[in-house]
Amino acid sequence: MPKAFPMEFRNDEVAVARKGEASIAQVAKDFGGSESCLQRWLKLDDIEGGKRPGLSSEESAELRELEKRSRLLEQEAEVMPRAVAYLSRDINPIDVPAGPGTGRYRRPLRGMVAVTTGAASCRAASPLLPRG
Repeated sequence: MPKAFPMEFRNDEVAVARKGEASIAQVAKDFGGSESCLQRWLKLDDIEGGKRPGLSSEESAELRELEKRSRLLEQEAEVMPRAVAYLSRDINPIDVPAGPGTGRYRRPLRGMVAVTTGAASCRAASPLLPRG
């Protein structure tokens, strides 16, 4: 992999190439880089300056972050239903209170009488719950 040049070096080389006193090939040779690299830097400078259509480095970084976040959210959305199913597989709905202090239960199992007036009537109607 080629070595990365510092931004100051890139900016200096682009500035000299923009003066137009020498060809791009000569400027690249004088700075010790390649002509294609200098042409790419000129193109990126035009994009950053708004002279050419394209994504600036800031917009490109933001796009990468958004795509990364999107992938993460898609993975979470894929895993969540499986996690809920796995974690709720052992829960009996009759054992889960509807809320603190209500004395009611969420949803009776099939064949059970629905709770309408409170815990006392549920216990009387249900063979599974202790009476008392």
